[in-house]
Amino acid sequence: MRRDFQLQEEDLLFLDNLGLPWETINDGGMQWVIIHNYPVPFGYNVDIVKVGIKLETGYPRTQLDMAYFFPSLARLDGKLINALSMQPINGENFQRWSRHRTPQNPWREGIDDLSTHMSLVSFWFEQEFIKQPNGIAA
Repeated sequence: MRRDFQLQEEDLLFLDNLGLPWETINDGGMQWVIIHNYPVPFGYNVDIVKVGIKLETGYPRTQLDMAYFFPSLARLDGKLINALSMQPINGENFQRWSRHRTPQNPWREGIDDLSTHMSLVSFWFEQEFIKQPNGIAA
């Protein structure tokens, strides 16, 4: 796995504790953390994905935003997932989920980091089926 740049200690501990392969990639002037084999809950077309998180200049003072998935996700019930676009990362076309923090859940400098952002990613997976209930029985 590539390590094109260093992460802060808290992010390293989080990633190592996940027990999943991960890498840091400089691509097109952007810094990415790519987590491999990330589990996707039931209801989607795949069980695992690569998750890309873009580290903005100034992180960790600057918030993390959105998530990028390869391969692209689709719902098994055929309902559309809103606010998607494609983003090339390291030669692969990742699916960008345009999801953002809210005024009720702002970025908290000194508290939030990659681990709290990935908690949001897991919430977004679940939220997709709260907004539009799943038409497939579990």
